[in-house]
Amino acid sequence: MNKTSLIAITILILGVFGFVFIMGSSGNPAVVKNVEVKDGIQYVNIDAGGGYSPKVSLAKAGIPTKLIVKTSGSFDCSSLLSIRSVGFEKVLPPTGETEVDVGVPVAGVPLRGVCSMGMYSFLVNFE
Repeated sequence: MNKTSLIAITILILGVFGFVFIMGSSGNPAVVKNVEVKDGIQYVNIDAGGGYSPKVSLAKAGIPTKLIVKTSGSFDCSSLLSIRSVGFEKVLPPTGETEVDVGVPVAGVPLRGVCSMGMYSFLVNFE
């Protein structure tokens, strides 16, 4: 077996394991309870530090939405958050919460946040 074939097989195997990890054993995306609605405002909670968690969130479209980014002793590149679609770029505090008003999202138009180096990102899908 040549080197190119070995690399292709390795990438395929890693891709399959990654898909199973993301989808979970039931075949459905893992349900993450990071979205809540209070007093007519939707809050999407994201943890920042060594990346963003969860990496993908699902929220409702058509209602005022705020992103709450929580840090706890975070000093890596995920501390500089950029959300281009809403014109947000800020150095987050090492510990605390940062509220980002994302307006009233439209169904099918995701919200993407990315760190200063482009290494870490998160996505909020709206239905």
